[in-house]
Order: sequence, then structure tokens, then C-alpha cells
Amino acid sequence: MRHNLLKFKTKRLLKQRLASRSTIPYPQADLIGIVFTAEDKSRHDEIKEFVKKLEQDGKHVKVMTFLRKDMSNHEFLFDCFSEKDLNFWGSIISESANRFAQIPFDFLLYLDAAPNPFTLHLLAKSKAKCRVGKFFEGGEPYFELMIKQDGGLKALIEDIYKYTTTLR
Repeated sequence: MRHNLLKFKTKRLLKQRLASRSTIPYPQADLIGIVFTAEDKSRHDEIKEFVKKLEQDGKHVKVMTFLRKDMSNHEFLFDCFSEKDLNFWGSIISESANRFAQIPFDFLLYLDAAPNPFTLHLLAKSKAKCRVGKFFEGGEPYFELMIKQDGGLKALIEDIYKYTTTLR
């Protein structure tokens, strides 16, 4: 029931168009957000390396992780939320997730290979100017830039970096 309410609220958020969406040149971007679902330590480490690369480019980076029931936040480096943060009415009640959604990122990068209703809700709620992620059927309302690729996380990160840095 709660999950159905979450999906309903996500669809409603997409219709409301909460933010002014646009794409700016990467060199002008200052604030970048990353959203992903925790899966294992190696995934965490790859994203941590990506954050370092973005910071070396002079970007300020904030990361939000969705933790599945059986996962932990490795090293507690990233802010996180979980299914426990979904109330009876299908609303995410995590202060850190809701605060993250209100940040007007220049780019919000979605690093999940498959859609996750919790992280998609965050994308729909986000005030980010440009949301970038992997192509999936029906994903168009969530993104300003979708990348079609079949590789793993490392390939997705490389493609997202390649395409966002070439935006002029």
C-alpha cells in the first residue's frame, strides 16, 4: 500500500514540474548531486572515486544513497535513506533526503542501472536543473539527459562524465 502511494505521489510530482530545468555548460557548473542505490562495497568505492574526480574538476558534490533492507552505508561517507523512511501515507520522511531534493544542483546524476521507486521519487522531487541517468523505458519524465548503454557502473560513470563534460 505504502509503495503504491509513493508511486502515485511520484507521478504527481512529475506533473507539477517543481523546478526550472535547463542544461548549463559543465565548466560553469558548481554543484553536482549523485543519487544511487547501495548494492555492495565495490559499487560504493567506484562512486567514491567518481566523487573525487568531480571534486578535482572544482565541483562541489553531494551524494544521497538509498539503502535496501540488507545493505549498510559503507564508511558512512554518504547521506542515506531507506524504506524505513517511508511513512504510512507513502511519503519519504527522511530529513536528509528531503533536504537533498531541495538543492538546486546544476547536475543531478542518477547512477542506478535499474529504476528504483525511492530514488526516482527523489529525482521527481528534485530542484536540480539537469538530471542525468541511464536510459530506461518510461524514464523520460525524470531526466533532461538519458544515456543508453549496456555496461556496468564503471561504464555508466564514464559515459555520464563524458557527456556532461562536453556540454558547452
